Amino acid sequence: MNMPASHPEPAPSMTAGLFDAANREVLSLQHEDIALSVEHLSLYYGADKALDDVSLSVPTKRVTAFIGPSGCGKSTLLRCFNRMNDLVDSVRIEGSIMLHGEDVYDRNTDVAELRRRVGMVFQKPNPFPKSIYENVAYGLRLQGVRTRAVLDEVVERSLKAVGLWDEVKDRLEGNAFGLSGGQQQRLVIARAIAIEPEVLLLDEPTSALDPISTAKIEQLIDELKEQFTILIVTHNMQQAGRVSDFTAYMYLGKLIEHADTMDLFTNPKEKATEDYITGRYG
Repeated sequence: MNMPASHPEPAPSMTAGLFDAANREVLSLQHEDIALSVEHLSLYYGADKALDDVSLSVPTKRVTAFIGPSGCGKSTLLRCFNRMNDLVDSVRIEGSIMLHGEDVYDRNTDVAELRRRVGMVFQKPNPFPKSIYENVAYGLRLQGVRTRAVLDEVVERSLKAVGLWDEVKDRLEGNAFGLSGGQQQRLVIARAIAIEPEVLLLDEPTSALDPISTAKIEQLIDELKEQFTILIVTHNMQQAGRVSDFTAYMYLGKLIEHADTMDLFTNPKEKATEDYITGRYG
């Protein structure tokens, strides 16, 4: 009896488990509406060049992840989008960033308004030393909103959006520091979205959290992209694979590759990208 020819099993992919390819198509930047456009951006701290001629387009209402080894410029680039780097002495910027066609670094740009439009959440949860309610209402009060009914509505809506309402609705006047680390981070995200930004910047938002809290934040990111353009810096490639639509790999201040996340991890165009995601260096 003739036995069918045997075929060796394919080697497991280095990125197996990152994607459910059957449930999504490869996306193309060429077919996306663009929220942020970066052209030839370089940033200097004094004489030190931290970003080197970075150009990329960030699509609207998608999640874009920035990956790369420590010190490669990921967080520095993220802070350029809402000009947080302005707070650092000796910073100098070359190139441009356009937010829906408006120059972020134009001398007439209202930086306070820019930071309303481009919210930011940092690595370590940083609630204000106020009540849970006042943390969420803080940005609205700065904008002059005083009507209690409006504040109540926005606080409830924002806390529901981050899945926190049922956990805190009976203690809104309690101190925010009484929340767990994961709850505090979700509260900070609620505070950021309460003023309805166009873009949400997340700088390693789960690196200080336990796995359960991390999973909740990742689920939240997937839900929030229906309303916001999201940029996330992460040191965790598995996280980038789970939450992002597009991924940018950076090294030594340069943007090496930027593409659909599944395509970048499974079919990188640059050898430097392949070396990093397969663990040859980084």
